[in-house]
Amino acid sequence: MDLIGKLNDNVIWGIPMVVLMIGTGIFLTILTKGVVFTKFNVVMRYTTKTLFQKRNKDQIEAGAISPFQAVCTALAATVGTGNIVGVALAIATGGPGAIFWLWISALVGMVIKYCEVTLSQAYRTVNQKGEIVGGPMYYITKGMGKKWLAILFAIFGSLASLGIGASVQANALSGGVTATFGVKPWIIGIVVAMLGALIFIGGIKRIASVTELLVPFMSILYIVGAIVVLVVNVKEIPAAFGMIFKNTFTGTAAFGGFLGASVMYACRIGMARGVFTHEAGMGSAPIAHAAASSDHPARQGLWGAFEVFFDSVVMCTVTALVILTSGLWSDANYVGDTRAMSSTAFENAFTGGQYIVTIGLCLFAFATIIAWYYYGEKCIEFLFKGNRIVKLIYQIIYTLMIFWGCVASLDAVWEFADLFNGLMAIPNLIALIVLAPVIKKLSDNFFKNPDQKRPKDTDYSDLIIDKTKH
Repeated sequence: MDLIGKLNDNVIWGIPMVVLMIGTGIFLTILTKGVVFTKFNVVMRYTTKTLFQKRNKDQIEAGAISPFQAVCTALAATVGTGNIVGVALAIATGGPGAIFWLWISALVGMVIKYCEVTLSQAYRTVNQKGEIVGGPMYYITKGMGKKWLAILFAIFGSLASLGIGASVQANALSGGVTATFGVKPWIIGIVVAMLGALIFIGGIKRIASVTELLVPFMSILYIVGAIVVLVVNVKEIPAAFGMIFKNTFTGTAAFGGFLGASVMYACRIGMARGVFTHEAGMGSAPIAHAAASSDHPARQGLWGAFEVFFDSVVMCTVTALVILTSGLWSDANYVGDTRAMSSTAFENAFTGGQYIVTIGLCLFAFATIIAWYYYGEKCIEFLFKGNRIVKLIYQIIYTLMIFWGCVASLDAVWEFADLFNGLMAIPNLIALIVLAPVIKKLSDNFFKNPDQKRPKDTDYSDLIIDKTKH
């Protein structure tokens, strides 16, 4: 564990990863002429303004889901414990300045996710069951011709799903329910595992139908509760922003500074927690977005950019302001219990506020559990060519990991989760750099006339590189 901890601190989530992540984001921003920002109005027009538009079934390809269902599935994985516990942890250990670096991670992440989602749409394929599938393992194989690198990504992704997807989320869910309502962890474990299993066997269609209901509801519930807290603490909001910017380059940490007060530490914590919550660069969300029915790869890429914006710029900022305006971030009584920090911040503002955090945490965690199951299943499917027995074994293991997560202490699992999350990002970021010419062609093609509606069967093969055909 000491070795893994040092590896995470110094390599996987140290300076090399910060340089790779930010460097890739800057490179892709220049390559795409910053369209995610310069054409932000287009991003919002084709995401927020179409959120609740009904789509006819004949507009959705066979084996596919709607763009809204795809982004809800991806948001189910990203809008999770990281938005509540992760933000509190970033502030507690890296100080208020860590939030600034989380924002930098989000801006970089918007570009990266736009690009990786675009690639996932361009290189997707159809599996044995007639479902549309895609993700880094497919664009690495087809675009780069490096099957071994795709296999590594799939291995890291399947292992990461058992940690960050199953056990870690289940542990956060169980801890919140037990602390607030006194329900025994083993009872929570059985209920959550059974509910998850019922959804898993329905495949992407059932997962998407659950997430498109769950994500909007849980997001609105949490944001409304947070707004109430901020209204109560409105006088402290300017000071909260002041702390964030003042401490960005001074490295002041919480609890008297003994948890790490360097600027680099705040930067590392902010970047790591940012990636943990929005998952840009990890290559997980493109697996969900690949299944969306879209008339152009880059149009679905807009949803990827929106996903990071909503998750990190909106949700994480709201949580950060709640914690900073409460003053609890510097209270030593909350060392090691950032869930209680968030919960108490809500409860101090209005009676029953702790229930908003607990319910939000439960819904966020459960949504993440089912979304990450899909990611892991698709990685297993790629590795074992859709073998049904292997898939069944994975379903059983994943379900058991949910139960185990509810009843176990998972300090070690957090380290493993960070490790495999980082390992997933490395082959994916390499692929984004290598396939940058494809991203540029697709992006330029789309933004020549973003309002043009193309037929759903439009062929973009002339804009991509497919080394499996040579």
